[in-house]
Amino acid sequence: MAGLDPAMTFRTFCFDQEMLGTSPSMARVVMSAATFPDSIDATLSLLQSRGYVADRALATVLFLALRMKRPLLLEGEAGTGKTEIAKTLAAALGRKLIRLQCYEGLDLASAVYEWDYARQMMAIRLAEAGGAGADRERLEGEIFSQRYLMKRPLLQALEPHEGGAPILLIDELDRTDEAFEAFLLEVLADSQVTIPELGTFKAAEPPIVILTSNRTREIHDALKRRCLYHWVGYPDATRELAILKARAPHAPAKLAKQVVSFVQAIRKEELFKAPGVAETLDWATALVELDAVALDPALVSDTLGALLKYQDDIQAMQGSKVKELLDQAKAEARG
Repeated sequence: MAGLDPAMTFRTFCFDQEMLGTSPSMARVVMSAATFPDSIDATLSLLQSRGYVADRALATVLFLALRMKRPLLLEGEAGTGKTEIAKTLAAALGRKLIRLQCYEGLDLASAVYEWDYARQMMAIRLAEAGGAGADRERLEGEIFSQRYLMKRPLLQALEPHEGGAPILLIDELDRTDEAFEAFLLEVLADSQVTIPELGTFKAAEPPIVILTSNRTREIHDALKRRCLYHWVGYPDATRELAILKARAPHAPAKLAKQVVSFVQAIRKEELFKAPGVAETLDWATALVELDAVALDPALVSDTLGALLKYQDDIQAMQGSKVKELLDQAKAEARG
């Protein structure tokens, strides 16, 4: 692209029917077109209808995020159901789920947009071959147009969608660096992103934004101030049993109670990584596949790999420790 003048006049765009070529009916889609829960109890019921057993505190902050149109930041240990909240909400509301999976080194090209350089280069070569190389301003305007723009999750979430604004899941934000956090401030505060060659793209209707963090590092205060916040902790025994019944209904009642009691007990031990709800469900499913109807020390020892993910933790739970925790779990299950 040598010889092209990179200077562009900024233009501000809104994702409406003129820019995207969508029909008037789609351009007028708004969030209010969906049936949002009108109370905290209705929010609990909405989640429950899709098999997600939430506590009242979570339902409250989720209800407020929907009503106030504010991003929701969910922090907590891995495996406590943070990502599943966004999936459940998208399914329950009939909204498209757009997921940005964060990782170390995530940049704008992967998160927002990048130019299709191969097609741009081809267009330049064709223009030069056709004798239009002298009209640089026209050529520049063409190659830096939406025709050559490759939209990534954040930009896609600002577009209108049938059925209403999508659910934007920014998953495991703590894996990125602070520079990426700083870029997100514009998206979270104003539902817009700026592309230097084109201008500012602002959503006609803000997406429903849910961010998650496993707290491997602290999220900056500037980002937290733009969000509602909730800590997703491990559930108590009653709620975990309800989750297990909802997600693994084929587990025998006796086995389910013993599994939950054992997991609750093992979380109190000094482990490198305590099992989350996801591991509880995996373990219960594995036990059902083995036709288990109750726990015994040998069965627990043989299947700990479905519950614990570090060899040191598995080693610490072998032998008499398993029997001790299992006896405790069975007593609590009977109670």
